[in-house]
Amino acid sequence: MTVHSDELLQITVAAAEDKKAHRIVALNLKEISLVADYFVICHGNSDTQVQAITTEIRKQAEMRGVRVKGIEGMDSARWVLIDLGDVIVHVFHRDERDYYNIERLWSDAKVVEFA
Repeated sequence: MTVHSDELLQITVAAAEDKKAHRIVALNLKEISLVADYFVICHGNSDTQVQAITTEIRKQAEMRGVRVKGIEGMDSARWVLIDLGDVIVHVFHRDERDYYNIERLWSDAKVVEFA
């Protein structure tokens, strides 16, 4: 079963919301990058919350047959990168998010609005 990138984006955002992720932002990279179709950026207020958000995203993706290509940074839980192929998720610890400010690096990307 193949999950389209738009559906995978919705799955990812819903999983992050379920674990009370803060300031969830989805960037549409389809027109500006070959890396992925979307970046999802969010943060948790503690190492435990960052790990919970990451675990829930992985679990929800795998339940729908999406192969998780990699997860980096889970041990330190300061900046976790989840590679789902067409969707790349950045789960930051609150302190790291403002420091790295990757939304600024991808300022050419359109922000995806959710209803």
